[in-house]
Amino acid sequence: MAEEQSQIGLLRDIFGNPFRLVNFSPDWRTSTAVALASQMYESRDFSAMPILADALQDAECDNDDILNHCRQPGEHVRGCWVVDLLFGKE
Repeated sequence: MAEEQSQIGLLRDIFGNPFRLVNFSPDWRTSTAVALASQMYESRDFSAMPILADALQDAECDNDDILNHCRQPGEHVRGCWVVDLLFGKE
């Protein structure tokens, strides 16, 4: 059961909620947010996700799905849907 929950968490990190589409504003791609995302992606250390949420909020991101995802506990990995949106991957 624990392994199943772990796999479900990874799927949610990569794909998000397929029933709730997120519109990502290009204005949220600030140099700070992109630098944080790049650093996490390269180092494979996603412990700064809550800081990324703060940077997105500073850029006037008001999307609860994005902000909550960044602040939720749990594992984040390369392919995280929020980081991919910052990189312009749709």
